[in-house]
Amino acid sequence: MHQQVTISSSPPKPSEFIALRAKVGWGWGETDPKLAQTSLSNSLYCLTAYHRDQLVGMVRVVGDGALFFYIQDLVVDPEFQHNGLGTALMEKLECYLSEVAKPGATVGLFSAQGKEAFYQQFGYTKRTGEPLGLGMCRFI
Repeated sequence: MHQQVTISSSPPKPSEFIALRAKVGWGWGETDPKLAQTSLSNSLYCLTAYHRDQLVGMVRVVGDGALFFYIQDLVVDPEFQHNGLGTALMEKLECYLSEVAKPGATVGLFSAQGKEAFYQQFGYTKRTGEPLGLGMCRFI
């Protein structure tokens, strides 16, 4: 991992959140900062990684806090990828989940195509369509 990266359990500023997602091609370059703030505020847990004063990575958990937890927005600045930062964020996130997710809970995520192996190292399994289906989403 890059030196001088600090990970903390606090959400980023909406403008940082929007900019980091845009850096990896997730659009949102014109998202209303108020909408981003609402999204961040409704997170169950958030980790941020800063290099000096620049947001270079983040991950958060959304859900009901009881039975369903979803990993959302694991994103690392392209200049900081492939150096262990995503792994460090996931390891810390897994510590949180091990404390709050009780037996019977489900932790889910949507993986970017080709990134499934990254999540498999943390115990996540790829849904093949049998017996649960592949899952679906709708973008608005």
